[in-house]
Amino acid sequence: MTAETPWALWRAAVSTDPARPFVTAYDADTGGRVELSYATFDNWVAKTANMLLDGLAAEPGDRVVLALPVHWQSLVWLLACWSTGMTAVPAPADEVPEGDIAVADAARLEAALDTGAREVVGTSLHPLGAPLADCPPPAMDYAVEVRSYGDHFAPAVPVAPDTVHLDGENRLTGADLVAAARTTATDWQLTADDRVAIITAASDSLTVLGSDLSRFLAPVFRAVPLVLLPGIDSANLQSRLDMERATALVGAPPGTPALTGDIRPLS
Repeated sequence: MTAETPWALWRAAVSTDPARPFVTAYDADTGGRVELSYATFDNWVAKTANMLLDGLAAEPGDRVVLALPVHWQSLVWLLACWSTGMTAVPAPADEVPEGDIAVADAARLEAALDTGAREVVGTSLHPLGAPLADCPPPAMDYAVEVRSYGDHFAPAVPVAPDTVHLDGENRLTGADLVAAARTTATDWQLTADDRVAIITAASDSLTVLGSDLSRFLAPVFRAVPLVLLPGIDSANLQSRLDMERATALVGAPPGTPALTGDIRPLS
């Protein structure tokens, strides 16, 4: 399989060493920390892809609106969409666009229901994947539903590189996303020894990862682990980065003190 689509990039990254950590995420509300290996993350992607096809009756080309912040679960949904030939539509922080399927956090679930999407999925974004405290009908609770689906996924027909994968500021194909990932990985000088930390916030949309999502896909391109850090006091940032052995940082807020050691800021 040539790496001409994000799904092919992901499969190559998983095959490098499935047991290695892929994403380490911190929860802003509880302070909880969860670490998912490539294999565990891939299991969530497979279950979500199977849920899309078998549970939500999605078809290639359907628009899947993701009204979610940067979170390990929203990254799962991106790869699940791309593995099945869906078009991911990252929602701006202040609105939920129309689509065939809408996936939303608790704050935007009612707005997603108002869009008239064929299916609406709610997610708690709990660090360990717990259900929503309250999931209004007819929305389905992602954490409850996804666990019953298969642990492995392989598309019946590989998704073509010229398939539209992303609809946001621009409509981008899989080949476009791979090209952007390659360029960003080169500009960032990523190597297999890197570990990229990304500052996140619950109010952010997925577009903080770039209009082409290259801030996510560049690490996938190089099979580099990610650390998702909520917007924390900059005074604590250095110690958190040191503890996670991060080598690079994306999204440092203005006024962040200069980082010490080998941690380099990335734009």
